[in-house]
Amino acid sequence: MAHVITEDCISCGACESECPVECIKEADGKYVIDKEVCTDCEACAGVCPVDACKPE
Repeated sequence: MAHVITEDCISCGACESECPVECIKEADGKYVIDKEVCTDCEACAGVCPVDACKPE
């Protein structure tokens, strides 16, 4: 199961640098997770200040 970034995202970018497989990218002012690459490590969830990274 992959993680997703919800609409609560404030585009701070904290999650992008924490991802060990580099599956988080900025697109149109919001961050998205590539579900094909995500390993469900939860690193993004641990650093998100608004709890926008959730299990799918």
